[in-house]
Amino acid sequence: MEANRTRQNEGNGKPIALAVVALALTMPAALTAIPSSAEAQEYRQEQRRGLFDLLFGGGLRQRQPERPAVRQRNVPRQQERTRRRRSAAPSAPRQPPPPPEVEKLENARVVLVLGDFMAGGLAEGLSAAYAESPGVRVVNRSNGSSGFVRDDYYDWNGEIAGILEDVSPAVVVVMIGSNDRQQLVVDGKREAHRSDAWLAEYTERVETFATAIEEKQIPLIWSGLPAFKSSSMSSDMLAFNDIYKSTAEAIDGTFVDIWDGFVDENGGFIFTGPDMNGQPVRLRGSDGINLTRSGKRKVAFYVEKPLNKLLGEAVSPDIGELGIESLPALVLHPEAPSPVNRTVPISLSDPTLDGGLELMGAVVKPIARQERNQDEERTPQPAAQPGRADNFSLFPRTTADNNAPSKPSAQASP
Repeated sequence: MEANRTRQNEGNGKPIALAVVALALTMPAALTAIPSSAEAQEYRQEQRRGLFDLLFGGGLRQRQPERPAVRQRNVPRQQERTRRRRSAAPSAPRQPPPPPEVEKLENARVVLVLGDFMAGGLAEGLSAAYAESPGVRVVNRSNGSSGFVRDDYYDWNGEIAGILEDVSPAVVVVMIGSNDRQQLVVDGKREAHRSDAWLAEYTERVETFATAIEEKQIPLIWSGLPAFKSSSMSSDMLAFNDIYKSTAEAIDGTFVDIWDGFVDENGGFIFTGPDMNGQPVRLRGSDGINLTRSGKRKVAFYVEKPLNKLLGEAVSPDIGELGIESLPALVLHPEAPSPVNRTVPISLSDPTLDGGLELMGAVVKPIARQERNQDEERTPQPAAQPGRADNFSLFPRTTADNNAPSKPSAQASP
């Protein structure tokens, strides 16, 4: 009897178990079939579409579920984000290829650059300026930490003769003095910066250096120093420029003043200013001392003007075809300069570059005044015809008035 009761209980539990299994199988489908609030709202918006969309829009849009981005396996998330960012970033424009390097001639005229680290920047700017001139070669013999004060570190007066003998330059360009703001030893005694004894010894060293170049009959171009961020340093550079200017001009050299190119209209130091083409660029480094690439090129632009006068046709890019052998030699002090029988034309962009100070035909000759005949002055002029451009009368005259004889003017009684 108990066995029959057990079979009956088992038979009653089978339908319940089947129902539970069926419910479990249908639960995921039922849960996925229930739309979310966002999907339901989107569906209602699609149901509100007008008749025009139903007729010409091809019916309701089919919602396409967005597929999540598949992340590659074994790739860290940070690397994957970096890869996506790079792929989304626009590609950088291609830089134009650098111009081909112009081969210098064997007998090209050598421009020797001497000085400290500022001279090194000047040499870099001059190399860029004459990159396409096969007849000009720039040789940089600057020493970055040198000067006229620390001759124990580098003695310019002791080295200049050997450098000139080794290089055999056509022109010497000097830019120095940025490292000379320190004490100077005079007769075994340290003299304060810019004291009377200091200035006397410093000027003598500068003149000795310039005289060594003059003895070799080599033209000298001395570039002045620019302003610096430190006001005290700028004041010292102005004092140095006065010494360099007087020394260079004493031996018929050329002093190039670049001060105005690196200050504002009030004479203050500037980091950014116009370049050689007038475009605003960064001229100085963050330390307020060093020059940027544009600043170096601007200093070279100032030096180019007197330098081109000395180099002449050697700066031409076509000098390789013309032949540099046909160019006249550089003469520092001509004995008998040829007379100029014509007015030297000047350039409208730079009058001092071509050597002329006045325009061609600027001398105005006075025109001799011609005396008119008194009989011609007394001859009455014919009256203007009415309607002509030379008739300026307010009231038009009739034909009878024109034919009428003119009345003699009344003379005052004595």
